[in-house]
Amino acid sequence: MGDHEHMAIKHNDHILLDQPLLRLPYELLRNNFRSAHFTVEKESTGLKTSLKDATTRCFNGKSTQDDLVRNLDDMIAQAKALRRKLAACADEESRLLGQEDARIKHVDDLYSIASFDDVKYETWSRTRLDRLMGMKDLVDVETLVSMNRIRESLKKGSVQEALVWCSQNKKELRKMDGRLEFDLRFQQFVEMLRSGAEPKTCLAHIKKHLMSHNTLFPSEVKAACGMLAFPFDSVSKSAHGYGAYFQASRWDMLANLFTETHNALLSLPSVPLLNVALSSGLSALKTPACHAAARESAGSDGVVHGATILPSGQQTVCPICSPELKDLAMNVPYAHHTKSIVEHDLVVLPNGRVYGKEKLEQHAKKSGLPASQIKDLQTGEVYGEDQLKKVFIT
Repeated sequence: MGDHEHMAIKHNDHILLDQPLLRLPYELLRNNFRSAHFTVEKESTGLKTSLKDATTRCFNGKSTQDDLVRNLDDMIAQAKALRRKLAACADEESRLLGQEDARIKHVDDLYSIASFDDVKYETWSRTRLDRLMGMKDLVDVETLVSMNRIRESLKKGSVQEALVWCSQNKKELRKMDGRLEFDLRFQQFVEMLRSGAEPKTCLAHIKKHLMSHNTLFPSEVKAACGMLAFPFDSVSKSAHGYGAYFQASRWDMLANLFTETHNALLSLPSVPLLNVALSSGLSALKTPACHAAARESAGSDGVVHGATILPSGQQTVCPICSPELKDLAMNVPYAHHTKSIVEHDLVVLPNGRVYGKEKLEQHAKKSGLPASQIKDLQTGEVYGEDQLKKVFIT
């Protein structure tokens, strides 16, 4: 009964990390619909205005037949451009719906699997690993590439791409009460001062983009006004007490702020899901004996320190302490087990592997071995029972 409970899959717990899997295509579909709606509104308004003007000029006798034909040709060209834009939105919608369908099927497949020992679970978990590593249809590569491109542009000292992104997501960012757009506009103002822009231009920028945020960011708005009164000296590199705003490190701050805002808006984790999944598994395995500077061998009594088998003369294979994972595992908490699932009759073989003695005897019997011999369940090596050492867990 205990083994059955242990092997049963708790589906809701199993997909705790998968919220972005279904949420992100939905958010991207909303953005795509909003883009299509904006395009229709903008282009249709332009077409209606052009048609009204052409009709009025025709009735008033202010345009010739050739003028009317040219106007109609322009309107047809606008309509064709609108159709191309909407076709692109439709293609993007189809792609996102296909992704959403594939993801729903992936999650639904899990609910058809009852336990970890089901052969279908291995296939499903392999697909999940492929997804965490970057599998098509289950990973939004384009979104992450776009995010990284904007992040790199900020590190290189340009706010333009980030401001375009803010404009595309203006409503959602307003609901989040974030400061990304304000900080981008503030940095834009700083760069205007650095490049020696006209004071009138800088003042217009403050009035248009910064003053409306005075309640939320009073110190920054006050600093902007101060910098305008005491402009940056490009020769002496003096900023009259405002030097911190001219530091090159601000670009890294903006890049990090953009990444945080982007991920929060699209419900993406701040670290790769593969790292989160690995951390969960590593935490379940971690013991106080892990990461020890020096390890003692089990010795003649066969004691297991921290559930890590250390037979004399052999190296332990501990994933927590392995060179590949030790840095990731260093800060995860120790495992917390409410009940032990360790077999009561553990023994260690000469090769360092640990099994329950009863299981070894049953396996040896099925293999047709004499009563005095046992067989390793994994490697198939055969040993005499007198070579086994009892295991004690401390």
